Amino acid sequence: MSEDEFTPRLGKPGAKDAKRLVKYGGRVLAAARLAGSKTGVLSRRFDGSRIGRGAGIGRLLSSRDRFAGARARRAMVKVRLVRMAVTGLAAARAHLRYIQRDGVTRDGNPGELYGRDIDAADGKAFLDRCAGDRHHFRFIVSAEDGAEYPDLKPYVRRLMAQAEHDLSTRLDWVAVDHFNTDNPHTHIMLRGIDDQGQNLVIAREYIAHGLRERAAELATLDLGPRTDREIQDRLRHDVEQERLTAIDRRLLSRMDADRITGPAHNDPFQQAVATGRLRKLSAMGLAEDLGSGRWRLADGLEETLRRMGERGDIIRLMQRELTARRLERAQADRVIEGELREQVIGRVVRRGSSDEHRDRHYLIVDGIDGRAHYLDIGRAIATEATPEGAIVRVAPRTADVREVDRTIASVAASHDGRYSVAHHLEHDPRASRAFAEAHVRRLEALRRAGFSERLPDGSWAIRENHVEQAAAYEARQLRDRPVAIETLSTAPIERLASADGPTWLDRTLAGEERLVARDAGFGREVRDALAARRQWLVEQGLADEVGNGVSLKQGAMALLQRRELLRIARELTDELGKTHVEAVRGARIEGRLTRQIEAAGERYALVERSREFTLVRWRPVLERQLGKPVAGILRSDGINWRFGRARGGPDIS
Repeated sequence: MSEDEFTPRLGKPGAKDAKRLVKYGGRVLAAARLAGSKTGVLSRRFDGSRIGRGAGIGRLLSSRDRFAGARARRAMVKVRLVRMAVTGLAAARAHLRYIQRDGVTRDGNPGELYGRDIDAADGKAFLDRCAGDRHHFRFIVSAEDGAEYPDLKPYVRRLMAQAEHDLSTRLDWVAVDHFNTDNPHTHIMLRGIDDQGQNLVIAREYIAHGLRERAAELATLDLGPRTDREIQDRLRHDVEQERLTAIDRRLLSRMDADRITGPAHNDPFQQAVATGRLRKLSAMGLAEDLGSGRWRLADGLEETLRRMGERGDIIRLMQRELTARRLERAQADRVIEGELREQVIGRVVRRGSSDEHRDRHYLIVDGIDGRAHYLDIGRAIATEATPEGAIVRVAPRTADVREVDRTIASVAASHDGRYSVAHHLEHDPRASRAFAEAHVRRLEALRRAGFSERLPDGSWAIRENHVEQAAAYEARQLRDRPVAIETLSTAPIERLASADGPTWLDRTLAGEERLVARDAGFGREVRDALAARRQWLVEQGLADEVGNGVSLKQGAMALLQRRELLRIARELTDELGKTHVEAVRGARIEGRLTRQIEAAGERYALVERSREFTLVRWRPVLERQLGKPVAGILRSDGINWRFGRARGGPDIS
């Protein structure tokens, strides 16, 4: 252009100008189509991935991620959005407590919560700020070479500062560094609110690619690019792995529609490792050599290798834990239960996290069948604590609709969609009040999950599709808690032989449950304990020998339970300086629930008052009431508890 000044003509374009612009735009689009380019929004299906903050930078980083150099350090970032509705705040509190648990630091101490500008963040204050939020985010950030960082805090703070820049907002977050796995990693909780108090919506492309690329950038900047030796050592290691590797991804990206690929590469070393990997896949039955450097990859190769990798990790974990406890089990005696089909009884070897991102836990159980079992037990907050060494029974659960839900629907159908204890007793005069109150407890559980509604007068509004809603609730519960765990004893098996209280061994000897223990592993220990317990019961005059077994005398179990209760009461009297008041049927129990008492045969709840205390049987519903006032009436079928409710509120037995 010449440097002469010009004066633009302002105003709307005329009809001729508009037609000229439309014609010119059409010519541009036609030329782009001829060049093979995707044009306009019509060629892109809307999937919502560009909605939210960071969409533009997410697209840029996504393209950079696909063409990242081989020398760049790698990082893994998992992101989960958690809704705060109904039980969200309680779940957030449980998650925060979980990531700060013991044994996650390099020294085996509890996790240290920190934030943007503080090394000792206040978790309670953070949760208080989250109380009104619609959602929050959970991140797990792990640099491949994170073990080389003496302290992960500066790395995480720089990553979150970069995220603030990319998202154009200040972020409110707390984090905990974990060093209890092979790869050090960081758990981050981020509020779902931006600096203007609005809901924080992050574009899917930034979540999927942006954070990971930023984390990899920082790791590469801090630790330097990977050397040729590091790259080659990693590839040599990957050749023989029974898991999905970077070599497999490269082979998959080069295969054609018939799943045919080859090791051809300009770099002789890269070609050699690709050839070696294809031979390994062929030996595993996952690739077929067609000759002339052509190989056909098996269908589902990626998913198969991923499952094999997970299984290999589990086997190594089981071997490590069993070896540490000197429990020798042959390879054939280690079982990974993908879906439990029959109950497992045994001793807890280890409880741990199988997926920290979703708070899923596993149990390794040394079974009475002589085998070690790896069991997926679901979400951490959905299961009771199972201490190491405890003897447990793990049984599969089902998602079947319960009869209690059908009864609730039937009662409500005859009372204009309302349910109450009075309506139930009117509907079925043969039902007891305790039986009707059990249905109220079911509705309380459904209400906490958002599936039912309690009215101001104490009755319940029941929808016409109540049974279908209950089925949906059970299906969700099954995902969170696929098995039922019953703690049979927290005492070691050797102590049960002479325990002055009822034990699960006694129930077996009395014929109340059938126990098949193999003469190997933990099963052998159980068989020896049963023989010793049988002899002890005879010596105590609580059983008579009958053939090769024993027959418990009438009232033996009740006598054992009373012995145990009085022994614990004497110990607590000396410790607390208070008088023990024995709970009797019809008596009112009232006071502060201070702790749980573990015994060989039973678990007890300690309810204290100013000058006296009472011991009653422990129930899981009491877990959330520790330290709080409780009240209830002892009946033949249990105790009807009242927890912080107004007079006339529903009981919880």
